[in-house]
Amino acid sequence: MYFRAYFKGRLEKLVIIPTYNEKENIPVILRAIFSLNQGYHVLVVDDNSPDGTGDVVKNLISQYKGQLFLAERMGKQGLGTAYIHGFKWAVERGYEYIFEMDADFSHDPNDLEKLYRACKNGADVAVGSRYVKGGKIENWPLDRHIYSKGGAIYTKLVTWMPVNDPTAGFMCYRRIVLETINLDEIKFVGYAFQIEMKFAAWKLHFKITEVPITFRDRKIGVSKMSKGILKEGVLGVLNIQWHSLFKNYRRRVGAIEAKATAVLPATKVLAEND
Repeated sequence: MYFRAYFKGRLEKLVIIPTYNEKENIPVILRAIFSLNQGYHVLVVDDNSPDGTGDVVKNLISQYKGQLFLAERMGKQGLGTAYIHGFKWAVERGYEYIFEMDADFSHDPNDLEKLYRACKNGADVAVGSRYVKGGKIENWPLDRHIYSKGGAIYTKLVTWMPVNDPTAGFMCYRRIVLETINLDEIKFVGYAFQIEMKFAAWKLHFKITEVPITFRDRKIGVSKMSKGILKEGVLGVLNIQWHSLFKNYRRRVGAIEAKATAVLPATKVLAEND
């Protein structure tokens, strides 16, 4: 593992993008984010994509000097662990606002500022939500609408968490949230990961705000959805609530002294001049 970077200005906004076989999407999404000219840095966490996504990012690092970073992991380890890696990386370096975002344009880069403003104006966690007034989904078949909306209702009923889009993956966290949550206790890797992060923040009394967005189905590449991820979502919600009722959940996920901020092993992080 090694890290060399030359940051410019205040470390305020970091967008974490996990990738696996996204070589067509990643240069376009990066260009869109940096074209905003709003001071965003981006950390791409790539799980050794067979299509060469990591190499595409490496070739762009010099173009986006001091703004673009790549963490390469040795094999496909799952969405949740990619974000945990990115969270620890961001907290260790002192970023104030940390974003989650997909590489496939299902999340509109123009909405990053909406999430940022929500946190600047008092929210601890801003959720890019499909299921609040003004939010919507485009280009999904009926069955995906049913699974997604049904899953959101199911999660809300089981956990009692006041979030309408608990599986949303377009997020902004204030650093204090990620510093407070014991990230090593967040175990899920798919939909349940997104649910548990929101649940942990809520249980630790952080303010969660939902910001309406338009979610668009990917146009390029293959969805990473699987039956295993769906199963984890269904059973994971029950597991999360069970532990919160009987296992002193707040103490476990909020133990500041237990949190680990070191970058995960079997990883290297690249910046310019590497």
